[in-house]
Amino acid sequence: MSNKQDDLPQTLVETIRYFADPKVCLNFIATLRWPNGVECPHCKSKDVRFIPTRNVWECKRKHPKRQFSVKVGTIFEDSALSLDKWLIAIWMEANSKNSISSYGVASMLGITQKSAWFMQQRIRLAMQTGTFAKPLSGEVSSHRPRRMLRQGEGPHERPRKLLEPVQAVH
Repeated sequence: MSNKQDDLPQTLVETIRYFADPKVCLNFIATLRWPNGVECPHCKSKDVRFIPTRNVWECKRKHPKRQFSVKVGTIFEDSALSLDKWLIAIWMEANSKNSISSYGVASMLGITQKSAWFMQQRIRLAMQTGTFAKPLSGEVSSHRPRRMLRQGEGPHERPRKLLEPVQAVH
């Protein structure tokens, strides 16, 4: 009997080959995320069906956002980058002695440096917290205090004192 750990790629070349198939990436993330079976991230129902043409699941309960992907609620959400690039970047980050530069990741994955930096920030945060779930959830509101104009100061003139916006998570 082979150990599940033995089946995982051990080198960068093996990782690239292993995650070359999008279905393997999808199944890998789904198994990590939902070890007891896929559940709706919104209502936690296990009564879902897979739509293979779009690689999404659909909850059978009636509520908004019934369709969801494996990326919803994770560090992969809101990213147009494919899961294979994410998983290779995670392997590279986890198996390097020192941190890899975003320029190095960008050239290896064929993406922009900005995208590589964005990925690395999320990957490092996930490694620190020990989960691929998004670190912040809830509504974010921004409150900007009103400032009274001083005499002789017009609405289009530069203010004398800059005020920082205050943000809160509810």
